[in-house]
Amino acid sequence: MSRTSIALKNLRAFVILLVVGFHSVLAYLSSQPSTPPPFDEPSYHWLAIPIVDQARWLGFDIFCAAQYIFLMPFMFLLSGLFVWPSLKRRGSQVFLLERLLRLGAPFVLVVLLLMPVAHYPVYRVTAVDPSWSAFWSHWIALPVWASGPLWFLWQLLVLDTAAAALYVFAPGAGKVLSEWSAAAGAAPGRYFIALVVVSTAAYLPLAAFFQPWDLKQFGPFAFQPGRLLHYVVYFFAGVGIGAYGLERGFFASDGWLARQWARWLIGALAAFIAWLAVAGLTTSEGGSKIPGLALLSLVIFALSSAAMCFCFVAVFLRFATKDNLVADSLSANAYGIYLIHYLFVIWLQYTLLGIPMPAFAKAATVFTAALVMSWMVSITLSHTSFGARLLHGRAAA
Repeated sequence: MSRTSIALKNLRAFVILLVVGFHSVLAYLSSQPSTPPPFDEPSYHWLAIPIVDQARWLGFDIFCAAQYIFLMPFMFLLSGLFVWPSLKRRGSQVFLLERLLRLGAPFVLVVLLLMPVAHYPVYRVTAVDPSWSAFWSHWIALPVWASGPLWFLWQLLVLDTAAAALYVFAPGAGKVLSEWSAAAGAAPGRYFIALVVVSTAAYLPLAAFFQPWDLKQFGPFAFQPGRLLHYVVYFFAGVGIGAYGLERGFFASDGWLARQWARWLIGALAAFIAWLAVAGLTTSEGGSKIPGLALLSLVIFALSSAAMCFCFVAVFLRFATKDNLVADSLSANAYGIYLIHYLFVIWLQYTLLGIPMPAFAKAATVFTAALVMSWMVSITLSHTSFGARLLHGRAAA
C-alpha cells in the first residue's frame, strides 16, 4: 500500500473520531437553551441537538464551530476521491448498483429501524407518559422522520448518481476535472485560491438566507439548505483529484502540500480565529450595524473551510504514512460506526442527565463508550454475511 493510501486510511479513522466526538459533545454546549423544548414543538430543536444537559462548557462550542466549518465539506471531498476510478473500472450501472446497496439500503434500514429507538430518550425527557406506546403515537404524528446523521448518505447517493450521469453523457468531464487537479500538484496555492473562489460563489447565495447550522427536513430527507451547493463543489473537487490520480499531484505524499504542512496549519488556525472574531462581532449590537460585516463573515467561513481541509490533508500526508493496527481497524469499521454510533450517543447522554459530573467528564464518557460500543457492533456485523455485504460490499471473511 502506498504512503498516500496509508495516509488516507489513517485520515478516515481520524474523521470518524471527529464525527463521534462532535455528536458526543452537543448535549453540553453553553449556547443551548436552559431547558429542552417539548418533543412536539414545531421547531423540533431535537433534530439537530437531541439531548440538552445542564452541564455546559464553552470549549465544546468552539470545537463544534470548527466542525461546522470543515467536517462535512471534508467528508464530501474524501467521498469523491474514488468515484471516477470506480466508474472507469466498473462502469456506471455496476457503480450505481453498488452505491444503492452501500448507501441506499443502510439509509432505509437505519432510519426506519434504528432512529426511532435512538430518539426515544429525547421524548422521555419532557414526556408526561414516557411509555414506548405513547412515544410511538407522538413519533408517527410528526411531519418528519428523524434521520440523525444519516442525511449525509442520501445526499452522497444523489451526488454519486450525478457523477455517473456525467460519466455516461459527458465522459470528457473526467478529463477536465483531472486537468484542473493536475494543476494542483504544481501549484497548490493557486488551486486553493480557485477552490475558495468557486466554493464561496456557490455558498454565498444560499448562505444569505440560511445559517450554516440550519437544518431542514422533508420526511426522512434532512439537509442543510445554506450549504447544499458548497458540498457539491467539494464533492466534485474530490472527484477531480481522484480522476487525476492520488499518488501524484495534490495528494502526493512527498508533494508540496505535505512539505508545507506547517504553513497550512498556521493558515487554517488564523482563518478559523478570524471567522470566530468576525462572526462574534456580527451578533453584537454594534457589529450588526457595520456595513458588509455579515458578508465578510460568510467569505471567511468559506475560506476557513478550504484552509482546514488543506491543513488536515497536509498534516496526514506528512505524519500519518505508517500502518497502525488500531487505526486500521477503526478505518475498516468507520462506516459501521457512522451508521450505529448515534443510538449509543443519545442513550448515554440521556443516562447521564442529572448526574453531578462536569461537562467534560460527561462528554468524555459518552464519546468513549459510544465509540467502543459502535466499534464492537460494527466488527461483529462484519463477520456476518448480511453485515459484510451492507458495510463492506463483500462476503464475510
